[in-house]
Amino acid sequence: MVPPDATAPELELPDAAAADSEQPRQKAVTIGAVCKALLQEFPDISISKIRYLEDQKLLAPRRTQGGYRLYTQTDIQRLRTILRLQRDEFLPLRVIRQELAAGRSERDVTPADGRSLRRATMVSDREPGALYTLEEVVEETGADPKLVSELVEFGVIKGESRGGVRYFEETEREIVRAVSELARYGVGGRNLRVFRSSADREAQLLQSILAPALRSRNPERRKEAIEALENLASVTTHLKHLLLVRDLRKIAT
Repeated sequence: MVPPDATAPELELPDAAAADSEQPRQKAVTIGAVCKALLQEFPDISISKIRYLEDQKLLAPRRTQGGYRLYTQTDIQRLRTILRLQRDEFLPLRVIRQELAAGRSERDVTPADGRSLRRATMVSDREPGALYTLEEVVEETGADPKLVSELVEFGVIKGESRGGVRYFEETEREIVRAVSELARYGVGGRNLRVFRSSADREAQLLQSILAPALRSRNPERRKEAIEALENLASVTTHLKHLLLVRDLRKIAT
């Protein structure tokens, strides 16, 4: 059965520049039109990804009686903010939800096209975050428990054992969530070793660049090194994304 959104007539998308002058009754557009409008900035955007964000309660477009999703300019601004926080700040959806609830908006998030990439906060010195059991990871991500076991087996995630129970940190939980999406296309734990190997090599490269400063006993120098590490991580991630987009475009032509 073809979902309603797939056949819904696309309406003209309002110019993003008009965001600051919204009218009382905003013109609504279909999910397909939203995808087309955001494709240039977010090449990996898809209808399924937007629906997933809706399932995660990050978006709430209104529905017609026929079941079609209709997005206002406010909805599109919110979606653009979510996608930029994911791409540029590497924030998990739970944190993005909190950021939005705290009033974070599109104008507060610098687009990567401006070349002023935000640093990933994930590598900063901080207290360990929450830990999750296998059951909690499965419940929150919807992943198959066998898939999580595969990821452990092939070293994609590790977890840690406490009292005979394996716990996973928040980043590993989000890895499971991402892999679950890939699993829908037949990608399994065995296939992901290439990602793990690539990440290991990149981490070793960045460590070799900043190792002396990271080992420094001078708190100020160490702080500067961590900030540099965060910036390098952000830039290299964006570079990988650009290289991947370039190669995929070659495949598609």
